[in-house]
Amino acid sequence: MHTDQDFKAHQRAMWAGGDYHAFATASLWDFGPLLVEATGIAPGQRVLDVAAGTGNVAIRAAEAGADVIASDLTPENFSAGRREAEAHGVEIEWVEADAEALPFDDDAFDVVTSSVGAIFAPHHQAVADELLRVCRPGGTIGMIAIVPDGAVIDMFDIITRYAKESVLGEQTPIEWGREEHVRELFGDRAELTFKRRSFNPSPLADVDLFKRYHPVVRMLYAELADEPERIDALNRDLDAMAARWHDDAQRVLVIVARKRG
Repeated sequence: MHTDQDFKAHQRAMWAGGDYHAFATASLWDFGPLLVEATGIAPGQRVLDVAAGTGNVAIRAAEAGADVIASDLTPENFSAGRREAEAHGVEIEWVEADAEALPFDDDAFDVVTSSVGAIFAPHHQAVADELLRVCRPGGTIGMIAIVPDGAVIDMFDIITRYAKESVLGEQTPIEWGREEHVRELFGDRAELTFKRRSFNPSPLADVDLFKRYHPVVRMLYAELADEPERIDALNRDLDAMAARWHDDAQRVLVIVARKRG
């Protein structure tokens, strides 16, 4: 029987594999400025970026003049984040942390962000509760989630069919892309606004990028190393997905929650 601890250890090992920074900078790096703008991050604010990866949002928040902590379950990616922050001329504090049990005080931050990161934690309500807990009354929580349609559905289906162990948790990450789900998680504790944005072409259309760098896909290939027939099948499925959605925009949901006092 697998425990939450086992699942998170597996997640950490997975996200430490591949080259997440190479994938992120080639595909998702524009999400950082989008979330900084959506949350109105300003000089002097204290900002926490949860499941920060290699600093997509955190670096942009620091460039906006904020005092920033970047937290992530996978500290193996911090070296790439520190190099990127140095290249941008900013300083960030990097802290290993579980999005479901953040090691920070109540009401500690003016803005709390997470771009396609905390959505991968297995217990969505625990994540929402923690984001709200560490944000001060009147402060802002900003998230980017994946809208559950198109290529994303195909990608998660492929992961589910080929992975030896579950990497998606009890609740799928794409549930965060449903407004009604987010409203249930935050309840009346925050005032919510939603905006949808499209990015074309979708990062999911570049199958070579996925195969070379994405930690989840690299994990699948490693797990199937002794099963050449399944690797061939995985290649066919990924190629078919990319061809099917090559001209499809990637739709994301920008969530802004103002914590009530």
